[in-house]
Amino acid sequence: MVSPEVLERDRSAHLPSWPIVLLIVGLAALYLATQGWRDRHLFLINATESLPNWAFVVERGTSPVRGKLAFFVVPRTPLIVAHFGKEPQPFGKTVYGMPGDIVTRADNWVSVNGARVAHLKALSKRGEPLAPGPLGRVPQDCYFMGSPHPDGFDSRYADIGWVCDKQIVGTGTTVL
Repeated sequence: MVSPEVLERDRSAHLPSWPIVLLIVGLAALYLATQGWRDRHLFLINATESLPNWAFVVERGTSPVRGKLAFFVVPRTPLIVAHFGKEPQPFGKTVYGMPGDIVTRADNWVSVNGARVAHLKALSKRGEPLAPGPLGRVPQDCYFMGSPHPDGFDSRYADIGWVCDKQIVGTGTTVL
């Protein structure tokens, strides 16, 4: 006959300890609590030199604001595919021009409302010709996106052009 102490010891050896159960329940609760945040945000890494930072949290569905970072889906032009692949990650750029602003060009300098924001290059780093981007009034629901980097690939070039609401992923905050 088996003593009650042995039965109790054998039964408790097969049951999880309370701290482990509480840890599992806590992790499940944390996962569910952050699900809403995860549905509204992205974590993106910048692999180019066009922005000074390399890690960003993007809040999906938010509208661009002048001087702030916005992330957008780029058009699938041959030049973009050659440099960034068939499914490029969203680009992150600074919002230089808002709807109604005026974009001009003089001596390869692009200006928004009279303020210089970017210099145009004739050729990419690989020697491909770069067509200048659009000029004139920024259309409703569109933006002129740019970066201070001399090799920035942004609205100053036709392959990016105006960035419109349907392309916007969201606005970003620098993490690192």
